[in-house]
Amino acid sequence: MNEHAYEFIKEDPWRIFRIMAEFVDSFETLAKVGPAVTVFGSARVKPEDKYYQSAETLARELGRHHLALITGGGPGIMEAANKGAAESKANSVGLNIELPFEQKGNRFANVPIHFHYFFSRKVCFVKYSVAFIFMPGGFGTLDEFFEVVTLVQTQRIPRYPLILFGKDYWSGLLRWVRRELEGRAFISPEDLELVTVVEEPAEAVQIILDYLRRVGPPAAVPNAFA
Repeated sequence: MNEHAYEFIKEDPWRIFRIMAEFVDSFETLAKVGPAVTVFGSARVKPEDKYYQSAETLARELGRHHLALITGGGPGIMEAANKGAAESKANSVGLNIELPFEQKGNRFANVPIHFHYFFSRKVCFVKYSVAFIFMPGGFGTLDEFFEVVTLVQTQRIPRYPLILFGKDYWSGLLRWVRRELEGRAFISPEDLELVTVVEEPAEAVQIILDYLRRVGPPAAVPNAFA
């Protein structure tokens, strides 16, 4: 083992304290924001894009129903959702991550939290949310989608609404999942029923409100990350 690699490993015990600090700070802040919906999506979408405008609209409507919004805190879809939430005077949370490109905190997150580690940030997306909306996005969005749907599939978290926004964008992936995963019995047929595809902001909002009416106050919904 070369000297540089050894020095990196030697620092691991101290790195634990930085990880703990991220969890303590974020838990303390997020515990106060109230029931929240997480919106995922591309950082590269521009304000004139229809998906940017849809994210802004649905976040505004959710905020009017006293739901906080959580995003990754960056530009694009994240900015749109934070903007919509802020305009409705709701808690607009941005879980920003330090990246060498793309990611820069947007000005509409009125509850900004900064992370160094992806895994601690991911826990916070799930721990404080009662529904998830996946707008069109890249590897990061797909990563979050498959992680969250796996948590629901394995019953590590409740069957929260998992909403895929944009039929044109998601239909190809779902066809592949049905053909390759379900077709080879890598997943069960009912696993695809865990997600709902919508085309309009009002559809997403209604699904979430119906869920909350059905299960009762968010505090009564158990979470494996509690």
